[in-house]
Amino acid sequence: MAAVKSSLPRRQFDVVVVGAGGAGMRCSLQLANAGLSVAVLSKVFPTRSHTVAAQGGIGASLGNMSEDNWYWHMYDTVKGSDWLGDQDAIEFMCREAPNAVYELEHFGMPFDRNPDGTIYQRPFGGHTANFGEKPVQRACAAADRTGHALLHTLYQRNVASRTQFFVEWMALDLIRNDAGDVLGVTALEMETGEIYIFEAKTTVIATGGAGRIWAASTNAFINTGDGMGMAARAGIPMMDMEFWQFHPTGVAGAGVLITEGVRGEGGILLNKDGERFMERYAPTLKDLAPRDFISRCMDQEIKEGRGCGPDGAYVHLKLDHLGADVINKRLPSILEIGHKFANVDATKEPIPVVPTIHYQMGGIPCNYHGQVTVWDGKEAQIVNGLYAIGECSATSVHGANRLGTNSLLDLIVFGRAAGNHIVAAHPERQRSHQPLPQASVDFSLDRVNKLESRTKGERTQVVGNEIRNAMQQHCGVFRTMASLKEGVNKIDALAEKVDNIAFQDKSKVFNTARIEALELSNMIEVARSTIHSAAARTESRGAHALDDFPTRDDDNWIKHTLWYSKGNRLDYKPVQMQPLTVESFPPKTRTF
Repeated sequence: MAAVKSSLPRRQFDVVVVGAGGAGMRCSLQLANAGLSVAVLSKVFPTRSHTVAAQGGIGASLGNMSEDNWYWHMYDTVKGSDWLGDQDAIEFMCREAPNAVYELEHFGMPFDRNPDGTIYQRPFGGHTANFGEKPVQRACAAADRTGHALLHTLYQRNVASRTQFFVEWMALDLIRNDAGDVLGVTALEMETGEIYIFEAKTTVIATGGAGRIWAASTNAFINTGDGMGMAARAGIPMMDMEFWQFHPTGVAGAGVLITEGVRGEGGILLNKDGERFMERYAPTLKDLAPRDFISRCMDQEIKEGRGCGPDGAYVHLKLDHLGADVINKRLPSILEIGHKFANVDATKEPIPVVPTIHYQMGGIPCNYHGQVTVWDGKEAQIVNGLYAIGECSATSVHGANRLGTNSLLDLIVFGRAAGNHIVAAHPERQRSHQPLPQASVDFSLDRVNKLESRTKGERTQVVGNEIRNAMQQHCGVFRTMASLKEGVNKIDALAEKVDNIAFQDKSKVFNTARIEALELSNMIEVARSTIHSAAARTESRGAHALDDFPTRDDDNWIKHTLWYSKGNRLDYKPVQMQPLTVESFPPKTRTF
């Protein structure tokens, strides 16, 4: 492949990190402190990244409020994943959790405190003591603004470490050579509309999730799956994309998140009869059962006519019995959200809630060092120069369903692990930047130029809404094979429309029409991977609840789905059932 002769401006760094959320900034901090030159690209100012919206806490077995240990945390995570999580990565995360949280504390993160000065911990869904015997207090919290506190802490530490941020930049495509090594990215500067080449010895994708492919979502508008779109176009598969978590408590009609911390503090779910219905479905954990389970129970209550409101379309989340003092101290943001988005005073009346798309368990396949891998039919092969961390990655610690608080934990544990691995490998990989392949850069430029030159075609917003509505209708909390297959046809047809997107405003400076059109090309890759993966999995597991196949099929389906954009092809690889140092947790029925 010929070396690039393009006149595009270039920047050279040891490492380019795409995304400035919790994972990206935890990784960049580790790299900057080690003396590597680091560029962090972000579509928004770092403290506006979606990590800021996380509310409830970070899971870690500190044992400050009740007896706990990392092995119990590991069991809960494996069970929560419905035995689709890789147990080596899960052990690594749960072992590292306490040290990762204490490190944040030493960075200055303002956790809530117990009277003795230790970090306050609240109960959370699916977290138990002694392998499911009873709920445990494991969520390290900063009121109900934990993600906000985390993001600001990491940003301040990065500024002190002189990390170089490129704010309001959008990465476009990975640059790969003939050997498959990743040599950097092409990126668009939103302020000028100019395209640059960012050369890097190592590239880290930390672009977060893609929840905006659904009509009702707790995700920010920036969550359009950019990193996954880049990886898919570069020939890297998407893993386990059929598994998307519906958070039980999104504000009805608005989708804004109501943290699980409300139920951790003692909030309860009620149907129209005032019944605490979770006692029927999960007699032990009740309102603190895992999210996939509670979401299906809520949906069932609504479908069977026990929903609240004039149309019976939601259930009530009651927290007024906690008292105004507790709500103001532990859940101040929820009080504000209740006022603004539900027009209720949560100290006096319940909040109307409904399951809402929240989190993707799948993503770019990687190991617990963050190295991106591709499956060759026998083993995972490492993609040189490329790492993926955070929600855009599939490590896979979340499997078919993520436990609450494990998302923030995922960010800091694997952001730190990837940083350490890059630093450790760096002395062995000291080299000048390799020649950039002309064809890889031309692919990215041609993609943008076709969009720029087209004057007639489909409108971005119209096609985007069609994608969101199709996913909402055909890939929801409960799925049927007939509906999924119809969804496959709709999304495939919409992919052709995305290839024909046009916009009228061709100006360069802060052209949001251009950004939205580029985002749509990433969203369709995520939507295709999701609907095709879901239609092929003939069982119910975790967040994938299929009416036609209502039970889990361990004989045939303890395996990861791999979807390839080229040829719309599916493949599979085995789940890693063997932990690093302890005995494996064999599959068993999930009860709560």
